[in-house]
Amino acid sequence: MLKYIIYAFSLLTTLLGQAQTDDARTLQETAKSFARSGDYANAIMVLEKASEKYPQDLAIQQDLVFNYYLNRSYAKAMEKGKVLVERPDADVTSYQMLGLVYKALEERKECEKLYKKGIKAFPNSGVLYSEYGELLGSKLDPTAIQYWEKGISVDPNYSGNYYQAAKYYASTKNKFWTLIYGEIFVNLESYSKRTAELKSLLLESYKSWYAGEKATNSTNGFVNAVQVGFNKTAGLATAGLNPEVLTRMRTRFILDWFETKSASQYPFRLFDYHQQLLRDGNFDAYNQWLFGVAQKAESFQNWISAHETAWQQFNTFQKNRVFKLPNGQYYQ
Repeated sequence: MLKYIIYAFSLLTTLLGQAQTDDARTLQETAKSFARSGDYANAIMVLEKASEKYPQDLAIQQDLVFNYYLNRSYAKAMEKGKVLVERPDADVTSYQMLGLVYKALEERKECEKLYKKGIKAFPNSGVLYSEYGELLGSKLDPTAIQYWEKGISVDPNYSGNYYQAAKYYASTKNKFWTLIYGEIFVNLESYSKRTAELKSLLLESYKSWYAGEKATNSTNGFVNAVQVGFNKTAGLATAGLNPEVLTRMRTRFILDWFETKSASQYPFRLFDYHQQLLRDGNFDAYNQWLFGVAQKAESFQNWISAHETAWQQFNTFQKNRVFKLPNGQYYQ
């Protein structure tokens, strides 16, 4: 009998816990509905009630800080955000929320201390490296790139660090890493405003690179190996660059790359992906997707009209693929 009593009590506890969780998520969704319509005051009211009812629910506390931030109630957001990061279950999002508030208040020193503390607690968080780098970059601090690079090395599938690093390298004389990081970014984050921005930056960086803005006497083996391959295709660029020319150049590069020992010495997901696209007959369409609109929207639409089957095939593939980078392929 005791065994059944214990079982019944355990089941009841589980059901009550599930009911509480369901109720907490319902309150969150109600608050999000208000927030989506810009009614942050009502969202805050719902979340405050939820917070009183479920004070240990981390997600509710985070939503509360975020809605105070959206409502420009920065003092209240900071008050609750400080409590949030001191919780034993504080996570990366907790640090993000308070970081937003500090940046809104231009509390630079406090924000720097927060990100340093967050990175110490979560040393593999690409998000925190990205946002700390962004804070430093906003003040033209040259050390910002170190944090974006660190974020790429420890968290290779977080897109934000590639975005920031690609833009940084585009402002230098050597566009090599813009070509690499820019293309990785648009594959990780394929449909956003930032994607369109980076596609244009990528095309312009190819033009600059072949015009002479490249690494010279580099001690980086990966950079040297890739540049050798790029240089072999330079003759195809004599009449200028457009998506069709870039497709030919990049096709030759990939075919050559996998014929050299560099492919095994420097395994690289982006180049593996190019090889897969070539093998499946999607590389032409991929390069149009990458460079077409940035070059000329009208020409891009003309290409699609003339290659409807190829474009549809690539689109179907694109919507069903997940681009992920493995750890250990960091060569900077």
